[in-house]
Amino acid sequence: MSTIPSQPRTDRTSRTDPTPLPGEPPARRRRRGTARLRHIALPFGSLLLFLLLWQLLAVSGTWSETLVPPPAKVWSAFIDVSTTHDGVRGYNGTTLIEHLGISLRRIALGAGIGIALGVVLGLVMGTVGWVRSLFEPWITFLRTLPPLAYFSLLIIWLGINEEPKITLLAVAAFPPVAVSTTTAVTAVSQSLVEAARALGGSRWDVVKDVIVPSALPETLTGIRLAVGVAYSSLVAAELVNGLPGIGGMVKDAANYNNTPVVLVGIIAIGISGLVIDGLLLRLERAVVPWRGRV
Repeated sequence: MSTIPSQPRTDRTSRTDPTPLPGEPPARRRRRGTARLRHIALPFGSLLLFLLLWQLLAVSGTWSETLVPPPAKVWSAFIDVSTTHDGVRGYNGTTLIEHLGISLRRIALGAGIGIALGVVLGLVMGTVGWVRSLFEPWITFLRTLPPLAYFSLLIIWLGINEEPKITLLAVAAFPPVAVSTTTAVTAVSQSLVEAARALGGSRWDVVKDVIVPSALPETLTGIRLAVGVAYSSLVAAELVNGLPGIGGMVKDAANYNNTPVVLVGIIAIGISGLVIDGLLLRLERAVVPWRGRV
C-alpha cells in the first residue's frame, strides 16, 4: 500500500533555502543575501551587547566579584578547567570536555529511553481510546512534578550510582513526547484514514502509512522539548555523586562560592544544548521537509 499523504512539490515561491537558484533575478538574490547576513549578524550582535552589559555591571561595583565576576575572570576559569595548570588537571581531576561528555552520555541514555517509551505509548494512546483514558491522568501527574520532588526517592530505591540519574532523565523526557505524540495522532485527518481503509489498507497499514507520517512533525517537536526538559533536569540528576559530570561540577563549585566555574558550567550546558537542538532541527527538516508548506 502506498503512503498517504504524498508530499507536495515545492516551487520557487515556497522555497526557504537561502542558496540562490540558477537564473534567479538579481534583486531576489540580494534579498536572500541580506536575509542571510541578518541571520548571522543579529545573534552575534546580541552576544557582543550581552558581554558589554556584563562587563559594565561587573566593574560598576554594585556587587562583588564573588557574585558577578567579570567576563575575563570567567574566561580564565574556562582555561583552567579545560587544561592542566599548576599540576591540577581540569576540575577535580577531569577536564571540562570530559565532564560535558559524561553528562551528555547520561542525557543520551536517559532521554533516549524516555523518548522511545513516550513515542510508543503516545501512538497507542492516540489510536486506542481506553488506553488514553487509562494513562493520560498519570502522564499529566508525572509532567507536573519537578525533578527534585522524586529524585530523593530514586536514590533510596536505586542507590547513588548511575541508575537514579538515568531514571530521572528518562522520567523527565517521557511526558512531553507522550503528550505531543498522542495529540498529533488524534489530530490526523479522518478523511485520510477512511481513504486508506477504502483502498484496502489493514489497521497496521493505516498506522504505518497514514498516522505515523502525519504525526511525525509534532512528534519531532515533542522530542526537541523532551531533550530540553532533560537538560533542565541535568543539575538535579547530578546533585548526588555527580562528579565527574557538568552538573556535578556546577553543584560542587557552588558549594565553594566558585562563581566563575559555575558560570563556565552553565555556559557549557547552554551551548551544548543549542548545538543539540540545532541538530534535532536539521533532522526534523530532513525527515519532514513538507512541514510548513501544506
